[in-house]
Amino acid sequence: MIKVTKHGVILKKTDLSFENDSVLNPGIYQEGNTIHMLYRAVRNGNYSTIGYCKLDGPLTVVARDDTPLMIPYSEDASKGIEDPRIVKIDGVYYITYTAYNGINALGALATSTDLKTFERGGIIVPRITFDEFKRLAECNNLVNAKYFRHVRHFEVNEGIYLWDKDVLFFPRRIGGKLAFFHRIRPGIQLVMVNSLDELTKEYWDQYFLHLNEHIVMDPIGVNHESGYIGAGAPPIETELGWLIIYHGVYDTSEGYIYSTAAALLDINDPTKVIARLIDPLFVPEFDYELNGVVNNVVFPTGTALFDDSLYIYYGAADKCIACASVSLKELLQELLLNKVNHES
Repeated sequence: MIKVTKHGVILKKTDLSFENDSVLNPGIYQEGNTIHMLYRAVRNGNYSTIGYCKLDGPLTVVARDDTPLMIPYSEDASKGIEDPRIVKIDGVYYITYTAYNGINALGALATSTDLKTFERGGIIVPRITFDEFKRLAECNNLVNAKYFRHVRHFEVNEGIYLWDKDVLFFPRRIGGKLAFFHRIRPGIQLVMVNSLDELTKEYWDQYFLHLNEHIVMDPIGVNHESGYIGAGAPPIETELGWLIIYHGVYDTSEGYIYSTAAALLDINDPTKVIARLIDPLFVPEFDYELNGVVNNVVFPTGTALFDDSLYIYYGAADKCIACASVSLKELLQELLLNKVNHES
């Protein structure tokens, strides 16, 4: 059993107009002892922007902006920008987030060299209807049937697309290619391209025709992720492979419960899962995780490493930001006890 230390809430909402409802789901970038935290800031009425604060060490907030760092700039995000993740590749910060317009929730990108000015890349996932997706992906019967049980809350009209969230980049190129996760329920998928200019409609049509080749993980039958899973924090490069911290969801009579999980991917081929914890790394247990805007949520979105301690930053009950830590060595050892059999 891995020892998990929960450090409690480290960031709460304020009376400032842009974050007077909640703060949650932070993107984390570590520079030595400094942590840059880009977090989802929600104002009353469920409108999200991206706030910024700086930590000295893993837990101590030493500076916090009183205005948003990033705001929506297009109709794609007319109802807000949500759940940022951040990495740095070749000297450029890649900041991904979900653009929400009240109907569609789609992964988008901004880049920066200084975290002060930003170049907007816009939506980088496909704008595809559920029916189009189903038509393409069903051509291959190796795809989990859960992909075709999408619950549509709207009539299928022009401009209503399949939700594609939880976009996050690997912190370096793999085989010369940019690599990023995205999430179409119920699993986690991978894109690898030389340039983001390759992400055309033709590219996505071929991608979905061979969707099974791009699925990294689907939910397994155990309770904590029997419903669906989603990418969490950007992958961490270790001597054993890419460590990923992700979220799992299962349904109960009282609603969804979100937990935090871990897996290990091949360093050169991230579609190959080396190991995967059978049990969750941690689950909602304290009041700040059990009760909030959405109850029973621990939603990991960023990590930082101090010596052997891996700090995991997460949204707690969609209300505040909390942190937990584990020994990286112990976590990797536990993962090696849960290797995935690829022979079946």
